[in-house]
Amino acid sequence: MPNAFDIDPDRVAAILRETAETEILPRFRTLASHEISEKNPGDLVTVADQASEAMLTRRLADLIPGALIVGEEAHEVSPEALGEIDDAPWAWIIDPLDGTHNFAHGTPRFAMILALARRGETAMGWILDPMGDHLAFAEAGAGAAIDGTPLRLGDAGPVAAMTGSLGNKFADRLRARAGTPGAPAIPKAFLRYRCVGLEYMDLARGKIDFARYAGKLMPWDHAAGVLLHGEAGGKAAMTGDGRSYAPGMARPGDALLLAPDMPAWTALDRLMS
Repeated sequence: MPNAFDIDPDRVAAILRETAETEILPRFRTLASHEISEKNPGDLVTVADQASEAMLTRRLADLIPGALIVGEEAHEVSPEALGEIDDAPWAWIIDPLDGTHNFAHGTPRFAMILALARRGETAMGWILDPMGDHLAFAEAGAGAAIDGTPLRLGDAGPVAAMTGSLGNKFADRLRARAGTPGAPAIPKAFLRYRCVGLEYMDLARGKIDFARYAGKLMPWDHAAGVLLHGEAGGKAAMTGDGRSYAPGMARPGDALLLAPDMPAWTALDRLMS
């Protein structure tokens, strides 16, 4: 059985780029109406999602024979694979096209996200921005980089100077609270890209100061990004009890909060509790 160091990150990156060039980019702004559908109300899927996941699944299966492969689109058919991540010696976790809503509407904000987990812990993660051909890569304990440039987050500034990714309802709640006497300062700006992969790249770059993600927290959305952010020096933990994030874990009501460092995480957690 191979270990993480037997995987050539550049070979995986080449597979991601080849898949983007073959199955994703040629379909951008060329999709016919019948090539876009809904998995659930408001949750789009396109032929680009399906074709790119199929290609990645074929290619990655050759790198670690017998490894578990958990793909976002395959999950609709075989949801049981999600529960096998913790026990799998190796698991590829694939989001073949993150930001499908943007992609389907011709907005150039989408990404490909890939993680390699070992018995429930993320060992490696890749995020590819196909439009800009920017690649983020992280390996547990070995650092993170974008386009080969190492990432290292600086010290966080005051909460009032921060910009972060936050859902609209939660942001509105903070704004309403800020209008009351004696209320603490809130971040200066809130945003959402509708593409978590690109948000994670900007979190690791320090272009976004913090993010809060709640709901199902599917591993194909977060496993690679949390590793990237952490290897850049950031702090990520679940609200409430401060548990570390892992791709095989989830608990109803939990939210994942990311910040540049522990003091900023604590201040934001207190503000949002």
